[in-house]
Amino acid sequence: MALPLLPGNSFNRNLGKEKFHKSQHFGYSNDVSMWMGEDKPGIGGEMLLGQKLKPKFSFFPRGVGSDAPSWVAFDKQVLSFKAYFEEEVHQRREEVYRVRQCKIYFYLEDDTIQVVEPEMKNSGIPQGTIIRRHRIPLPPPNDDQFYTVDHFNINKDLVFYSRTFKIVNCDEFTRNFLRKLGIRVNPPGSIPSDPYSTIRKQMADNMKPLRPYESMDTLKQFLEHDRQVLRFYCLWDDTASPFGDTRKLILHYFLADDTVEIIEIIPPNSGRDSVPVFLHRGKLLKQVPKIMYNPGEITSRTVLNVFGPMGHGGRYILDNLKTGSVHQEFYKDSDLTIGAAVNAWGRKIILCDCDEFTKNYYRTKYGIEDFTPVQYKAPQLLKIEKQIPPYNGFGSEEDSLCFCFGLLPKPPQRDFKKFMEKDRNGLDSYVLRFVAQLLTENPIDKERTFIISYFLSDDTIAVFEPLQRNSGIIGGKFLERCRIKKPGQELFKTEISEYFKAQDLFVGARVNFNGHKFILVDADEYVFSYMEKNVQEFPMADIASIISKLRSIGESNSREIKQHFVANDPRNKNEMMYETFRNVMVEICDGNLTEHEIMTVGRHYSAQEKLEVDLSLLMAIAQEQLKKKSFENFSKLSDAFVYNDRERKGLLPLQETRIICKAFKIPLEDDFLRLILEKHKETGGQVNYVKLVSGLNWRENPNPARQTTPIKFDADWSGQMTSNAVKTVNYLLLLEDLFGVQE
Repeated sequence: MALPLLPGNSFNRNLGKEKFHKSQHFGYSNDVSMWMGEDKPGIGGEMLLGQKLKPKFSFFPRGVGSDAPSWVAFDKQVLSFKAYFEEEVHQRREEVYRVRQCKIYFYLEDDTIQVVEPEMKNSGIPQGTIIRRHRIPLPPPNDDQFYTVDHFNINKDLVFYSRTFKIVNCDEFTRNFLRKLGIRVNPPGSIPSDPYSTIRKQMADNMKPLRPYESMDTLKQFLEHDRQVLRFYCLWDDTASPFGDTRKLILHYFLADDTVEIIEIIPPNSGRDSVPVFLHRGKLLKQVPKIMYNPGEITSRTVLNVFGPMGHGGRYILDNLKTGSVHQEFYKDSDLTIGAAVNAWGRKIILCDCDEFTKNYYRTKYGIEDFTPVQYKAPQLLKIEKQIPPYNGFGSEEDSLCFCFGLLPKPPQRDFKKFMEKDRNGLDSYVLRFVAQLLTENPIDKERTFIISYFLSDDTIAVFEPLQRNSGIIGGKFLERCRIKKPGQELFKTEISEYFKAQDLFVGARVNFNGHKFILVDADEYVFSYMEKNVQEFPMADIASIISKLRSIGESNSREIKQHFVANDPRNKNEMMYETFRNVMVEICDGNLTEHEIMTVGRHYSAQEKLEVDLSLLMAIAQEQLKKKSFENFSKLSDAFVYNDRERKGLLPLQETRIICKAFKIPLEDDFLRLILEKHKETGGQVNYVKLVSGLNWRENPNPARQTTPIKFDADWSGQMTSNAVKTVNYLLLLEDLFGVQE
């Protein structure tokens, strides 16, 4: 009976105690830092009430190498032991106990154990995994601990859940590993014989027949030649029979089982049914038997009835002399050669040719080198070329050609794919427009200007003459939109005429439209931009090929070319007007470059003026995008700016303003938003957020929408200079690309 917990009735347990330290609850397990509080004792090192020590893992001495933890160093490393256990068998006369062999696997990474019993044929016992992989506790009274690597050795008994396992041997890896740990490995033992297994082995030996059976092993041939087939191209001449003709066949010889299959090649429109197989796969007899045997009458083995059919005590033995067997000879691979005749159930089939695999097979096995094929194919008839009559002048050439291809003519098909790709779509007009002049000696016609429009969707051309006041010539449509033939072609011919393509039109080109000779002197901005984007179709706009051509021209006189450019630049600004640059290029190239190529070089090295971006235009574009995304949270955006402005000056740093805009997920691109913030900078590099919010608020301060297309398509363009025209050219950059860095 315990004393009551009253003053003077209880003992002080701390009397005589000197250690009052607290345990450290953080430590390292397998070189990994983790919480170790479960295994730590209480104050002074005493165990707490109900606390049990956690079972320890295997201890491996640290050697030379890396400091990796055990679950990394011993990953996928297993100790394998060969063992057995005896199992009692009750109420059986044949056996009292049974010896069952098994494998014990010890996983070094986590001290888990698995016991597996190899499966035996017709054992009648559920075999396989006896004990699944886990940590197995020691037998009582040490059941609070687990097996470690120190408990394993040869000729040692282990108790797993009240079943005793006897270890008799281990593999070489396990033996070396235990020796490295300092464990003396015992010599291997032996497994006692199982009485029941001995009886079953004697019964199986007695069941083996003593009479000699013929060995018919076809597995080796199947494994060596599976999926290997000899192919021969054959001919069967059936012209002797009524309505017969020659037939082409393919003979397949399967090396895996010496069977033959014949397939007929049925040409189209032959009038025969498309039978898939001419002769089904099977062994082919060399001679057709006179008497057809019933199924089962011919067997691979012949037996003799010793006592006859009378009585129930009949005895049969194997007929080694094969007195009643039927001899049949089948085709082998040695019988099949090019030019040989095969008797396929009375049909004489000639082997005419074979494939490359068959040739290699006979060349390797039989040393045959002559594979001259037998001519079995009829000579190919000459294909009569269809002669198309010449064009008669009625309708178009394509429409007249359709009458030559059928009794029911169809209209000519247009290139629908090209039409869908090159038809006008949004800002892309896919119309190439050039300024042209007439090549004539008439002084009145020399002053006339024409606009030639080439439509990429259907390769048609239209010519328009702008109205000129007081010229005496009525302007307007000069040539209806249509496809124009190139000059110098015969009118009544069988071939389709050649028409003008987009590659034939460029600045400086001379064209002849129905007898009117034009020279193209200029083009709009869309033409130059489109050609520079599609240089594979328009080599006149390929700056790389033009530079290589200029480099080959000026290899010998590079110094003179430099001096010529410098002489035409009196101000030494490394720039010159385009007209001066064009005249210098004409003098240098001496007609080797076209006018379009010179304009391409001028555009590439042009000195463009840096245009200042208009703030009102930027805000108009921003409002349009915010309006499309339905962004209206301007009041909260303004409150956020005011909250972060501690000094109430209406200014915030650029980075802080950008962060606030990103926090409200303003639907503007990063570069575009950064440009707007730069435009709202004031003194000190800070952003005026009041003007920023007011400019973005499309509800209260809407800006009118503006046209922002980079290249405007003007339907009334009459050849005047555009705003993107080249004015000055930086010739120094050109000389650096041609001849290297200038001194």
